[in-house]
Amino acid sequence: MENTLEFIKEKTKDFRPEIGIILGSGLGKFADEHCDYALLYTEIPDFIKSTVQGHKGRLVFAEIDGKRVVMMQGRNHFYEGHSMSEITYPVKVMKKLGVKTLILTNAAGAVNENFKPSDLMLITDHINFMGTNPLIGPNDGTLGERFPDMSEIYKKDLIKIAESCAEKLGIKLQHGVYFASSGPSYETPAEIKMARIMGADAVGMSTVPEAIVANYCGMKVLGISCISNAAAGVKGGQSLSHEEVIETTNAAKAAFKALLKAIISAV
Repeated sequence: MENTLEFIKEKTKDFRPEIGIILGSGLGKFADEHCDYALLYTEIPDFIKSTVQGHKGRLVFAEIDGKRVVMMQGRNHFYEGHSMSEITYPVKVMKKLGVKTLILTNAAGAVNENFKPSDLMLITDHINFMGTNPLIGPNDGTLGERFPDMSEIYKKDLIKIAESCAEKLGIKLQHGVYFASSGPSYETPAEIKMARIMGADAVGMSTVPEAIVANYCGMKVLGISCISNAAAGVKGGQSLSHEEVIETTNAAKAAFKALLKAIISAV
């Protein structure tokens, strides 16, 4: 990790971020509008390249309303064939750079039949159905404890801040449990029915590994899902495609960007 940290500090003139953001599918435009330094994942030592459409693959640094922010403009996924340690490596780097608050965003399918495309959902909890855990393996005591408490990953005080910001902006927020599967195939109607029975409100293929590691590292976590479609078998749902995900997140980007900027100012 030392090579990674030295490279980043040199290229950003020792920029010390306090807030980290991971921008999911179709949500990367926020980083385009706020950019003081930008580093391609391909040039950062020990980073891996993002291969998913809608993920630009840059680490972007910016000062936003007086807050120093580092943003992942696109993430890596388990379904791309990467290991959990590779997927979550950037979160550990953020921790070492000084990040104390991590905002995780994603595009997700609605399990809750009261949700509609372009809704923004605050994640209150998650279900890890990815078949593994990013903390498996030797423990790095400089980052966190072997057996971290998971009773409040998504901090209630950050959720209250997000709610207050949304109210001032006139943005209606949903709240719910995010269910993470490995992908890359979308869930079947039977799997969505199972997820609903288990208490899920939205489904996706990311976020949970980063949330687990950020919590493990002692970072405060806020999660925001952009509801991109009705999941398989949900009333009003149709055949699913990644193009639909990008199209819907584009439609919601104005509200998303306004909310995210307000949250950054408030935390």
